[in-house]
Amino acid sequence: MDTKIGESTWPAVLTDPSERRSAKPRTTGLTMVIDKGMGPAAFADLLTLAGDYIDLVKFGFGTAPLHPLPLLREKIAAARRYGIATFPGGTLLEAAIRHRAEKGFFDMAQEIGFDAVEVSDGTIDLDRGTRDRLIRQAGRLGLRVFTEYGKKTPGSRIDADDLCRTVEEDCGCGAEMVTVEARESGVGVGLYDENGNCREEELDELLRLLPDPSRVLWEAPHKNQQVALLMRAGADVNLGNVPPSEAMALETMRRGLRSDTFALHRCVIDYEI
Repeated sequence: MDTKIGESTWPAVLTDPSERRSAKPRTTGLTMVIDKGMGPAAFADLLTLAGDYIDLVKFGFGTAPLHPLPLLREKIAAARRYGIATFPGGTLLEAAIRHRAEKGFFDMAQEIGFDAVEVSDGTIDLDRGTRDRLIRQAGRLGLRVFTEYGKKTPGSRIDADDLCRTVEEDCGCGAEMVTVEARESGVGVGLYDENGNCREEELDELLRLLPDPSRVLWEAPHKNQQVALLMRAGADVNLGNVPPSEAMALETMRRGLRSDTFALHRCVIDYEI
């Protein structure tokens, strides 16, 4: 389908040369943007420009309770108008667990209008039974559940068998997707080395072992990480912790509209000048 602007139309092959990108609501190729404290004007601008290309907005770490409540509700409602689900960062639930404030956390998440929650243990230790209970509790409340695998400690790595087992068990309890931890820095944690480069052989092994890679969302805050994942896992890989300013740039890479991922074009036609 061509994209019309007034009476003008971009050729469809120029809006999505990959011919793979689906419209929202999507079940694969999700883009999760991290909001670390955007003001209302900046958030509105983001939605106006890139709202069609964003599926999830995470209010990073513990920023949600620091928002003025009317503003937080306004941002959540605005995101929903664009078909974007919102949720607080997993660190906030971890804080609630530490202070035995889980009920208050879930009550507020529902009252404010969040669509989902993130169950994680990046900072605390969470036994399997508690993790299962939290996933099921959120589901019973009508909240979508995203979980997270991995520690935030510098130098933490991915254990392939453990990740596969976590995806199976979390999704078996009702989680939609498991996020692989990389923090917002994307350096020296999980899939990325101390320079922020993707451990590509490790990624290939993980993609081979995961029964259903579409149930995994990879945190990838930097362009080189996004490129590595797109070229190895495909245009429909789920990516998260994307800076708001990079949401549209990521969409161009998903579609093959940036030189880094030009190979994602559905076909290449030889021509002469």
